[in-house]
Amino acid sequence: MKKIVLTGGGTAGHVTPNIALIPHLLNKNYDIYYIGSKNGIEKELISDKNIPYFEISTGKLRRYIDVKNLTDAFRVVKGLGDSLRILSEIKPDIVFSKGGFVAVPVVIAAKLRRIPVVCHESDITPGLANKIAAPFAKKICTSFPETVKYVPNNKGVLTGTPIRDELFKGNRKRGLDFLKFKGDKPVILIMGGSLGSVKINNAVREILGEICKRFDIVHLCGKNNISGEFENYEGYRQYEYISEELRDIFAAIDIVCARAGSNSIFEYLALHKPMLLIPLSKNASRGDQILNANSFKKQGFAEVLEEEELNSATLIKALDNLYENRNRYISEMEKADIKNGVDNIINIIEKYYVPSP
Repeated sequence: MKKIVLTGGGTAGHVTPNIALIPHLLNKNYDIYYIGSKNGIEKELISDKNIPYFEISTGKLRRYIDVKNLTDAFRVVKGLGDSLRILSEIKPDIVFSKGGFVAVPVVIAAKLRRIPVVCHESDITPGLANKIAAPFAKKICTSFPETVKYVPNNKGVLTGTPIRDELFKGNRKRGLDFLKFKGDKPVILIMGGSLGSVKINNAVREILGEICKRFDIVHLCGKNNISGEFENYEGYRQYEYISEELRDIFAAIDIVCARAGSNSIFEYLALHKPMLLIPLSKNASRGDQILNANSFKKQGFAEVLEEEELNSATLIKALDNLYENRNRYISEMEKADIKNGVDNIINIIEKYYVPSP
């Protein structure tokens, strides 16, 4: 039996592509193991997959000066030791990394153990974790064609983003029944990322009285962001995060208002859901979501509302415009030559795995 270690975490975007690969790896007769953090979202998302989960110490990787960089450096070193021990125990044939700070010590440990590593980069420009991991990897798989040029030593290869099979099996009626919507109004999904967005949450709730006249709203607002004030608001449903019912909710919605994390927007693209993207500003990120959003706007898949321009008036106008022109966006998405990246990534893994002695 072949053995593979999956790693990645910090946000759902560093985990869901790994989840998309799991059934296909099982079909290829892989024993699958997961290495993640002790308290990260990856542990929660992997918990029901019947996959052995190993915890390591983690420290956040920062591009700016912070006193926490000193203490986190020790956590990263400890995470490297944890990873070396775990890899020695598992003896995998290959490691696949989806990125995030938890993946860095795992990738370095794999190189030290002479275990081949394949990484995946979702955004147009590589994140810090994958920049660190690149010298230790055989290949860096990419979602955007623009990304390949940023990967050194010809290690970049365009594969696309792996999409979870279950997302294509949703049922609109089940989704509406779960949400307790009648189906007489179009449905908008509001999603600020797996950790939520205070700015988007507040902007949406400020205009509920107006927007719920025309739409039903399902709002994935992030952990600890449920508002008791709107618990029984007509035409509005709020959840921290949804997993099992997500495919049915996707089937029930007409348009999406969301951040511009790469994995999520490729899922919306695959499902032909018109998008209003509100990317994280450069003040709060490295600007990768802005690049992602503008790429999708250029291709006719989405409209973009900059975070600095977000307010009740601009949000209502943008949502109305997106819905009115939804058929144009759907048409462009149906013509897009962007496929599910699962098969391409599995082929790369199969190419580089080395049977352990």
